[in-house]
Amino acid sequence: MAQAGKLETIIEPAVTALGYELVGVEYLPQGRHSVLRVYIDSESGIRMEDCERVSHQVSGVLDVEDPISGEYTLEVSSPGLDRPLFTAEHYRRFVGSEVKLRLHRPVDGRRKFRGLLTGAGEEEIVIEVDGQEITLSLDDVEKANLVPKW
Repeated sequence: MAQAGKLETIIEPAVTALGYELVGVEYLPQGRHSVLRVYIDSESGIRMEDCERVSHQVSGVLDVEDPISGEYTLEVSSPGLDRPLFTAEHYRRFVGSEVKLRLHRPVDGRRKFRGLLTGAGEEEIVIEVDGQEITLSLDDVEKANLVPKW
């Protein structure tokens, strides 16, 4: 299990106990400038006070569990308009939306894709790029976000 997955397992009970959905976790190790980013959501949206509540609770859990060695900055945020997609359920929820993806390694000579999410299963997604449908493994996706509609 990757570092973010381990952290999600530790953090999720604290977030859901407060009544929020844990959208996902990003851990960006950069020495003393490492960042742990926790995305939360709720039916009524997210306000600054919600982020503060979750940050306080998650900090306490992380202090006890101590899963990260060294210094890091904890950031708690709403997913925002360019919502990150982490799970197969996220992709299924946003079929019909425009997405941008970055892959771990190139597929057909490309690592970056932007297109319409036309299908999503447990292990694969289908995006339409320039009139062509491309099937990608979720394991190959390094980062995925919705493209905001203005």
